[in-house]
Amino acid sequence: MAFPEGFLWGGATAANQCEGAYLADGKGLNTADVMTAGDVNTRRRITDGVIEGENYPSHTAIDHYHRFREDIALFGEMGFKTYRLSINWARIFPNGDDTEPNEAGLAHYDEVFDCCREHGIEPLVTLSHYETPLSMQKFGSWKSRKAVDCFVRYAETCFRRYKGKVRYWLTFNEINCMSMMPWTAGGVPNDADEQTRMTAAYHQFLASAQAVQLAHQIDPENKVGMMYGGIFSYPNTCDPRDVQANDEFMRTMMFYPDVMVRGYYPAYKLREFERKGIVLPQQPGDAELLKAGAVDFLSYSYYFSMVVGQKGEGMDVSMGSPETGYTNPYIPQTPWGWSIDPYGLRHSLNLFWERYQVPLMIVENGLGTFDELVEGPNGVPTVHDDYRIDYLRQHIKAMKDAIEIDGVDLMGYTPWGCIDLVSAGTGEMKKRYGFIYVDVDDEGRGTFNRYRKDSFYWYKKVIATNGEDLG
Repeated sequence: MAFPEGFLWGGATAANQCEGAYLADGKGLNTADVMTAGDVNTRRRITDGVIEGENYPSHTAIDHYHRFREDIALFGEMGFKTYRLSINWARIFPNGDDTEPNEAGLAHYDEVFDCCREHGIEPLVTLSHYETPLSMQKFGSWKSRKAVDCFVRYAETCFRRYKGKVRYWLTFNEINCMSMMPWTAGGVPNDADEQTRMTAAYHQFLASAQAVQLAHQIDPENKVGMMYGGIFSYPNTCDPRDVQANDEFMRTMMFYPDVMVRGYYPAYKLREFERKGIVLPQQPGDAELLKAGAVDFLSYSYYFSMVVGQKGEGMDVSMGSPETGYTNPYIPQTPWGWSIDPYGLRHSLNLFWERYQVPLMIVENGLGTFDELVEGPNGVPTVHDDYRIDYLRQHIKAMKDAIEIDGVDLMGYTPWGCIDLVSAGTGEMKKRYGFIYVDVDDEGRGTFNRYRKDSFYWYKKVIATNGEDLG
């Protein structure tokens, strides 16, 4: 048997992509709340506040805020061992820098976590998943060290309030997105220069390290992980210049887990800063803090692999589809231009295991594509999504090989969008990932009814057999 006893099967969401209720119960605005809808050809816009008549997908999403009991019951029916979700920071501290938390927001997540426990589900909670309070713009958000204090206050509040209810935590979702999409990652303008991005990343590293230490002090049972946005690439050819170009590209991403898992900046990044004249805003004690606040495990998303060569000019993610200028002729792509490469998942698991020797977890993986709701048995609507089942089957097989053949320590798997939700990259609903279909369209219209897809029953069987029956 490949998957270990106690393997954490489950699914993943993010508050800004599923909760809706964007101003309910004292919540403040966050960075996602001023991002308009887009599509595969139209980038999402960031507006100066909320503008009447614009379509902001986070405002309604799938209304998980009011329907979480129904949704978590469906997760329980599938047999989830864990549910990865995020706390919307602006529900707890509406302005980010408030001195006292919003009790209504805290109480809401008490109910969510209690509901998870009632269904035998272990919450896996991301503290910051593309949900930086918008009011923090007044001091420059993560460009300012003040953001560190705001986050640490927020994290400590959550650790104390939910002690005994939550034991697995992630600090920042896809933290390396600060290099690619800084507004999404932390409310830093997307046109910010590299000095600004690296300053913001440094502040997030410090905030995470302090949070790790606090989590361990408040409850020794807490485990805190980092979350890497799954950028993995192959060299375009075996030409040594392509291999070197790919190595250099990967270093722009890999220094994030290097800092958070090892507790210090790698030499290659420090030399790069010297060449570029980038200066980190270091203060006495920072180096010791980063070391003491190294994470307990490494989690990451994996959707696709990329190709990089010597003539590449970095990466463009403006339409939510990462593009390096190279394509891989050996693997297919989704309608949104994301490659489908289960072999790359096994490669990534080995890359991280050999590099860090800490437990790993895949906390996002899935196929975002069009689904058609049709009449099912007994007249109940469903989706015949064999294509999704095939995608997930191949990726679970890759994880199984990494454990069984390669000896990787993998602790869990939470496919993305276990229930249909808003796409972060494009703001669409029609780019669907879930095992559960939600009847709502890109404009927020629909019944919001939930329907089990074919993949719902398939994944239920996978969990029941601990990954042995993938048929």
